[in-house]
Amino acid sequence: MSWDFNVPVCVDDLVKTGAVNQYVVQDVLSPKQIPSHLNSFKVALRSQGPVCILEHFDAAYSVLQHCRTLDLALKEDTLELLVQVVRGLSTSLPSLLLSGSLSAADRKLQLNAVKMSVFLLCKLTEILESDSYRQSIVTAPAKGSKKAKSSSEGLIQWDSERETVLQCLTQLLQLDIRSLWSLSLVEEEFVSCVTCCCYKLLENPTIGHVKSKPTRDAIIHVLGVMVKKYNHMLGARVKVIQLLQHFEQLASVCAQAVAAWSMEYGVKAIVGEIMREIGQKSSEELSREGSGVKAFSSFLSELSSLVPDAMIPNISVLLTHLEGESPSMRVAVCEVLGEVLVRVLTGDKLDESARADRDRFFDTLQEHIHDTHSHVRARVLQVYARIVNSKALPLCRYTEVMELTVGRLGDKSVHVCKSAIQLLAAFIAHNPYSCKLSSADLKKPLEKETAKLKEMRERRKEKAPVAVISACDLWDAMMPEVLQTVRSHLEAGSEGEKDEEEEEEEERGSEEERGDRDTAVQVAQFLRDNKYRQAVRLCVRAHKLFPESPFFSSLSDLSENTLMNTLALLFKGPESDSSPQMEEGVQPPTPQKEGTGAEGAGGEAEESELKKQEMLVQYLRDTESFALQVERAIAIINNMLYWKTTTVVQEAVQFCVTVCEFGVADSLSGVRKMLPLVWSTDTAVKDAVIQAYRRLYLNPHGDTTRVKAQTLVSSLSELMVDASLGTIQCLEEIVQEFFSGDGALQACVVQVLWERFSGKRETSPLHRRASVLLLGMAARAEREVVLSNLDTLCSVALGERVTEDYLLARDTVITICNITDHVRQSKGLPFRLPTDHQLFSCLSQAIADGVVLSDPHWQTFMEQAVRLIYFLAESPDQLCARLLQRSARLLLEQIAEGGEPNQSQEGGSQDTEEQVSCVSLAQLLSLCGAVAFWQVSHLERSVSAELRRRRGEREEKEEKEKGPASKAKGANDSCVEEELGLVGASAEDTEAELIRKICETELLAEGNLLSAFLPVLVRVCSSPGRYSHPQLSTAACLALSQYMMISPAVCKDNLRLLFTVLEKSPLPVVRANAIVALGDLTVRFPNILEPWTPNLYARLSDENPSVRLTAITVLTQLVLKDVLKVKGQVSEVAVLLLDPEPHIASLALNFFNELSAKDNAIYNLLPDIISRLSDPERGMREEDFNTIMKQLFSYITKERQTESLVEKLCQRFRTAKTERQWADLAVSLSLLSVCERGFKRLQECWDCYSDKLTESGVYQPLIAITAKLRRGAKSQFKAQVEEFEKRLTAVHTKGLENVENEEREQQLEEETQNTHTPLPKSARRPTRGRGKTSMDDSDLVTPQASRRRPKKTITFSSDEEEEDAVMAESETPKVTTPIARTRRTRLRH
Repeated sequence: MSWDFNVPVCVDDLVKTGAVNQYVVQDVLSPKQIPSHLNSFKVALRSQGPVCILEHFDAAYSVLQHCRTLDLALKEDTLELLVQVVRGLSTSLPSLLLSGSLSAADRKLQLNAVKMSVFLLCKLTEILESDSYRQSIVTAPAKGSKKAKSSSEGLIQWDSERETVLQCLTQLLQLDIRSLWSLSLVEEEFVSCVTCCCYKLLENPTIGHVKSKPTRDAIIHVLGVMVKKYNHMLGARVKVIQLLQHFEQLASVCAQAVAAWSMEYGVKAIVGEIMREIGQKSSEELSREGSGVKAFSSFLSELSSLVPDAMIPNISVLLTHLEGESPSMRVAVCEVLGEVLVRVLTGDKLDESARADRDRFFDTLQEHIHDTHSHVRARVLQVYARIVNSKALPLCRYTEVMELTVGRLGDKSVHVCKSAIQLLAAFIAHNPYSCKLSSADLKKPLEKETAKLKEMRERRKEKAPVAVISACDLWDAMMPEVLQTVRSHLEAGSEGEKDEEEEEEEERGSEEERGDRDTAVQVAQFLRDNKYRQAVRLCVRAHKLFPESPFFSSLSDLSENTLMNTLALLFKGPESDSSPQMEEGVQPPTPQKEGTGAEGAGGEAEESELKKQEMLVQYLRDTESFALQVERAIAIINNMLYWKTTTVVQEAVQFCVTVCEFGVADSLSGVRKMLPLVWSTDTAVKDAVIQAYRRLYLNPHGDTTRVKAQTLVSSLSELMVDASLGTIQCLEEIVQEFFSGDGALQACVVQVLWERFSGKRETSPLHRRASVLLLGMAARAEREVVLSNLDTLCSVALGERVTEDYLLARDTVITICNITDHVRQSKGLPFRLPTDHQLFSCLSQAIADGVVLSDPHWQTFMEQAVRLIYFLAESPDQLCARLLQRSARLLLEQIAEGGEPNQSQEGGSQDTEEQVSCVSLAQLLSLCGAVAFWQVSHLERSVSAELRRRRGEREEKEEKEKGPASKAKGANDSCVEEELGLVGASAEDTEAELIRKICETELLAEGNLLSAFLPVLVRVCSSPGRYSHPQLSTAACLALSQYMMISPAVCKDNLRLLFTVLEKSPLPVVRANAIVALGDLTVRFPNILEPWTPNLYARLSDENPSVRLTAITVLTQLVLKDVLKVKGQVSEVAVLLLDPEPHIASLALNFFNELSAKDNAIYNLLPDIISRLSDPERGMREEDFNTIMKQLFSYITKERQTESLVEKLCQRFRTAKTERQWADLAVSLSLLSVCERGFKRLQECWDCYSDKLTESGVYQPLIAITAKLRRGAKSQFKAQVEEFEKRLTAVHTKGLENVENEEREQQLEEETQNTHTPLPKSARRPTRGRGKTSMDDSDLVTPQASRRRPKKTITFSSDEEEEDAVMAESETPKVTTPIARTRRTRLRH
């Protein structure tokens, strides 16, 4: 073969004239000729094998040239032939390559066959891929329509063929075909041909789908082979970057490919190359690329989860993006750091370098918790959540990260708040501390252990000797001096020998007595005391005295070295690797070792105990810090339960569940606080709360049904202990649903509850009460649960021992109420029990006996018991009449038993009255009030409902009795009545009139017991000096208000007295109760109460917080339900926005939030509120006024309202008297969002405020308005604003009259250019500002100061005449505007 096949860059290049010995296509076949030549190709393939491609290349090439005109079947046949050729080469080449006997001609033949087949296969694959993509777009079905099978057959077939092509290429390229090329250098065109085909396939939009995973993996493997064997790493790096820039959906695919090339093919360098390529991109490049930035971010995040260890060496190149402007890249880098910290840099076995990297990465993440972009902050918190869940966060960083996370709960971004809640939940779920203990529980142990540690340190400090330097260090320090002494001693040996002999004779006796060991110690001591000369002499003498001693035997050859070695040995002791012949028993006890031998063990023990104590104290400190952060987080997240954002509320609910499951201290607070959300209108929030309670309480764990039931009852009882009435009502909704199901668990739970209530199982009184309340919740679902056990309830809770526990009796009565029609809202024949039932006997006995007792819980029991009597008894009025008689008789008997009055003394009756127990009288009056209230309720609800039911039955019966003829006859009359709206109206009016007549004439008639107590109530309330007992005053006031609910006549007669009590009573509880009562009376008799509205608003400024709280609560209900007209007195509510009590301030804020939902309500009130708050007599501080106005003006959002308010406020400048009022009006103007139309109004009203501009309090707010208007304004409007600002500044600096004079003079000069007539003096204004001659006096009307009518001073005394100490008739407000009642108002509950 004399020619070579060169892979062309372009397909058309093969038909052009090539170089010498280069293959060129001679003849491109026409479409009609191609089928026959392909058949020849098939035949040749069977006979000659894959080498036949050399002869039939032109036929396959012609298919590429005519691809757009050929049928799909023909192209698929060509593809099948090419696949067989490549498979044939993959089969035949291994044996040829291994044999090593290929000649140059055979090698060229095989190489050309490989190149031709791969070229044709890759190009045809690209063509078919393009056709398939084009077909998928053309035949894509419309939204909601079905795809035809015929249009998708070709596409499905190509999906399977695509994978086959890739497998063939992989098999061929994995062979060592590089040896076919000269010097094994594969040409770049061949590599590009294969890789371009693969990258073309990757551009398919569906390549990332799950169904395309086999194709995706095959492409990755082909490219992996090319990278590893064919030097494609540089091209792959560039191509990956290009794909990410243009195809955002390929981020995950590219990450999988790079990870596979790194791990499976060992090309780890490609990870670093691509990271460097991304890291070198500047912020400007990233900002231009748009979607490419998101692709880079997703790619890095995905890659870090696949090969985090391969990214560590080059991670520094990415850190520069943390300072860039792209938040997506910052997120990607932070996620890379997170994956590295979780997967690689974790555990206790890291070396110093790895620890340093870990700490540096953690510091970087912590910095970006406060990133400027909310998305980055949220993702960093999510990264930390993954780190915490993986237990990769070092213990030393828990407190710091926890504190930062709690701070993010106040982030303005909802997404960040959600992520912070999730991270806190992860902290609690994986914390290494004991979070069950609160910070208060940890405080005492911490103080105790800290004191113990301090004591141990002080004790150690006392015992600790002076710092000891090791013997070796001391010897090294003293060795130069010792060496000099030794040398001087040896040099002077002969001269001083005689003197030494004399000294030796004197000391010989004592040294012999000491022995060699003591002498060695003495030598060491001389050295330690810096007596080197004596030590040397003694050492030399000792050798003469003890020549066989192991301490001095080395001195047999006296020299400088031997003497120094002996002295060193005596001072330091023997080294571990020297003097092996010296036994341990004869080692000299050097001074350094004498102290350590006795105290060494004790010192080590003390050191160990000290370290343990330090670790314990540090652990307690960390635990306390963690507990404090958890408590702080719980408090914040509990408040987030009532946010308006649904997703945040759901996360907060989930956090409360997590906290409760892990038993964190104070976790029940959040669980209870989220309970009212079962009434939420948001279905998602409501479902989240219900699921949370099911998970916590209604899905117990246990081996048996009995154990599950006991667990469920215990958890629910714990939740209900000390729970408020509102909490119990909310819990009823969830528990009732549980008991609605029929199952073994429900039956077992009911059994356990009865056992606890009846005392068969020992339990606390609180849990007994919880059990009976839970039985009541079960009765709402199934009445027989309680109805069949009424005898048990009566005997256990309402029997002879009822006086011992009125709380249990009260809860029992509440439970029984759940079987009544009023609670169950059942229709049909009313369910009631006979009057002689045991239940009513027990209740009457318990109520009457309690009247003369002083139990503080009798009051609540009595109220519920009277309610139950009216709900369940056949004749409740008769029962309660007998109950009142019996209670009054018991009270009189108590008076009689107290002592007979002295008839001989004057005022004997007064002495008798003084013997009456105030508590007993108060309880009797409370009973009277309750009976009166529920008697009215019984008439208006039960009796009225029964009348309607009977009327309905009667009408239904009459309808049945009437024949069809009478029906047709009355059809015309009924049609007329229906048009007039009179159907049923007359009957209902008759029934209502009957009920009203009974209330007005019969309930307080002389023969009725209720009437006997009304004078007593009036007397007690009107004589507070005589009847000053707090409980008596409270009960009398409340009972009087309940009596006033009976009829308008009683209300009118005693209304003045009730308002007197409201204003003059010294008891806050009485004033608070009076406000609640007057609120109910306002709903029932609005026309009567309307003139007294200012008196109700006056209680908003009461000195007692509880009274203010009650007042704002009642008035909010009345105003928002349109019972009270909203007037200027709302300014008193606005003042409560700054109340020192946070709860009151939040209620005031809620009032205005709800009021703003009403059309124009706040807009209409604002001018009056401003006038009242800026009144000099009120004396409100300027800062407080500004704060209130800022909140109120935030509700003004409509442009028309703003425009109108600008005009109204400007007009108020004319009536304002003081500089402070001017300043308040100006500040109010500046708080408005003034637009162009509002600015025109401001200009039109120039005369209203221009004379006040000299005051800075007026000038500065107006300048602030112009500053806001200039921002983003158009050039023409901006010029107008600037001109207006200059005018404001001129008047402020020069004065209004001077500016006006200048303007007038300038105008006159322009009019009289040629004449110079001086301006007459009369035209000049001698005075400043306000004296405008052009205005009439009637234009500005200054309102006269209103003179308040002096109120009569009411003083309370203990005289009997004090019953008249109520408001005078002149103080009683007159009815001004009656309130029309469109429908009959009944008693509200």
